[in-house]
Amino acid sequence: MTKINISLEDLMDAGAHFGHQTKRWNPKMEEHLYGQEDGVHIFDLTKTKPLIEEALEFLAKAAKDGKKILILGTKKQIKDKVAEVAEKIGVAYVNERWLGGTISNFDQIKKSINKMEEMKENLAAGFYNKYTKKERLLIDREIARLERFFGGVKSLTGIPDVLFVVDTKRESAAVREANVKKVPMVGIVDSNADPDPIDYPLPMNDDASKALEYILNLVGQTIEEGKKGIAQKVKTEK
Repeated sequence: MTKINISLEDLMDAGAHFGHQTKRWNPKMEEHLYGQEDGVHIFDLTKTKPLIEEALEFLAKAAKDGKKILILGTKKQIKDKVAEVAEKIGVAYVNERWLGGTISNFDQIKKSINKMEEMKENLAAGFYNKYTKKERLLIDREIARLERFFGGVKSLTGIPDVLFVVDTKRESAAVREANVKKVPMVGIVDSNADPDPIDYPLPMNDDASKALEYILNLVGQTIEEGKKGIAQKVKTEK
């Protein structure tokens, strides 16, 4: 796999070094902090950089091994980027709201995905043409609702093998589910979060759009490279 370059300068320019206010912090994050400035914690990005490299290496191997990876990021400023990156590289994603059971009760999620696909097929086949205008409007709305919540995970055939999380504190329900099912996680962990449940924590700002986009681009590039490794292997074996 081509080594992906991580720039400390780019991380700084994107504001990755700014944590939360010092009064809103988790002492477990102390080792990742450089100090504070104007009441805000500052991350030591020289410590963050090798952790990003380690996480990317893990994601590359997971992609190469054909693991099912899910990207989770529901913050308003990043949800479109999550969809863009995930769709480009062909992995599952959640960018609207984490639905309880996506990991702990996947059978129920699968039923909703199947319902969505069936309704879309019926719509395309003209099955709903006999319904009234009002009924068709309600059907259209239901399909749009299901697509919004389940469209990103419709490719999943079972629980994901790996979870990438933007803002582990915000997505605590997903983190809990992944821990119970022992699904390894890579997660962006800000100064107010607990890094312990995360296998590959990325200590940095989880609010700055530019910083999050920078990391998501790296993640996308890494997974894409890893998947090429799979394709190459299959091609070689043939």
